[in-house]
Amino acid sequence: MIFNFILLKVEIYIFKHINYELNKDQLTYFIKEKSKEYFFIGCGISRSKFLDEEAPKLEKWLKEGYHGSMKYLENNFDKRLDPGLLVEGAKSVISLLYNYYPQEKQDTESYHIAKYAYGEDYHQVIREKLQKLVQEIQDKVGQFSYRVFTDSAPILERAWAQKSGLGWIGKNSLLLSKQKGSFFFLAEIICDLELIYDEAFPTNHCGSCTRCIDACPTHAIIAERVIDSTRCISYLTIELKDQIGEEFDGKLKDWIFGCDICQDVCPWNRFSTPHNEEKFIPKPELLSYTKNDWNDINQETFKIIFKNSAVKRTKFSGFYRNILFNKKS
Repeated sequence: MIFNFILLKVEIYIFKHINYELNKDQLTYFIKEKSKEYFFIGCGISRSKFLDEEAPKLEKWLKEGYHGSMKYLENNFDKRLDPGLLVEGAKSVISLLYNYYPQEKQDTESYHIAKYAYGEDYHQVIREKLQKLVQEIQDKVGQFSYRVFTDSAPILERAWAQKSGLGWIGKNSLLLSKQKGSFFFLAEIICDLELIYDEAFPTNHCGSCTRCIDACPTHAIIAERVIDSTRCISYLTIELKDQIGEEFDGKLKDWIFGCDICQDVCPWNRFSTPHNEEKFIPKPELLSYTKNDWNDINQETFKIIFKNSAVKRTKFSGFYRNILFNKKS
């Protein structure tokens, strides 16, 4: 009786073990196919491990002070390099891309807002999709340990996307795809599931092109894949809480929240196609406002136009500071 019970336990263990090994391919396929149902335009998977190649680069970048007032980037150094410190027992990093390239754009004669901020805050929109995707995986395999991210935690998203085969890191430090350009958000699911892993993207396709470097009006791209954030228009109009320095007079080029210059000039973005996310569709005012309209904006109108928007991060005071700086330039 006892022998039969032990034998049954062994048979169940063997069955589960073999079944799991046989189904890693199927589970990986399931995850990638399900990601498409949530309109992710790319999904790659890499083995969770310490990013030893990125460690010295990150350390040098921080020591040079290129992060400016973003002191939070100095925190959790090890966590940025090791997913196992974010999810205990992490085995896989699932990287995903979500398109935000708009169908309609602002008038070129008006002040400019980065395209990623046209609609609702992407953090919430994408996080909800990630949680639903995880729930579908759990329905398939049962409970597992995980965390989801989209520009919301100490994780080197572009490095993981490149290691997952989704593209290469361009000279402007953004992830580039031959088929999709760069107007997309990055997101991750770090989990303790063992899956089939993609090969890292093997080739840099920037070649001798320097359009992004040449086009940056503040010379923020100081070397290939090295950005001095303190000179970047996105940093100056979003992260910087103090007054913008006089050395940037006339160089913001009418950007009042973020900047798309290095992406707009990138040849690979000729392959960008409009997204189909309703929550990213901008309010009519954002597209139609002239410079005079923006100059006259008040706090109440700001709250209405940018309700649930990433633009709220600057608060009205920071947003209006950016308008005034461009106006006087």
